[in-house]
Amino acid sequence: MSIRQLTPEFFVAGQITPEDVPALKEHGFASLICNRPDGEEPGQPTVAEVTKAAEEIGLELVFIPVDHSSDLHEAATRTADALKHLPSPVLAYCRSGARSTTLFQAAQSIQT
Repeated sequence: MSIRQLTPEFFVAGQITPEDVPALKEHGFASLICNRPDGEEPGQPTVAEVTKAAEEIGLELVFIPVDHSSDLHEAATRTADALKHLPSPVLAYCRSGARSTTLFQAAQSIQT
């Protein structure tokens, strides 16, 4: 899994699995944001599976799925709000990390 740091408190990655979650906690992450809709491709872990693994070890996970039909402004507003309340550091993930990066950048421009 490749993790990219955008700020001291926000990181992005491609798809994670439930098995990755304990290592993410060991690396110091306190919260996760999933930007990948369920069922995007075969074999992809569901957000429920990743959430269960996260909750079992005390990590919070917020689901803000984004696809080609999503309202980016709404998703960015939800992200900005989540970042005000989630413990950090935060790891956001999608298929490759690109959507999570775009969404974070959009959230930074929103004053909520």
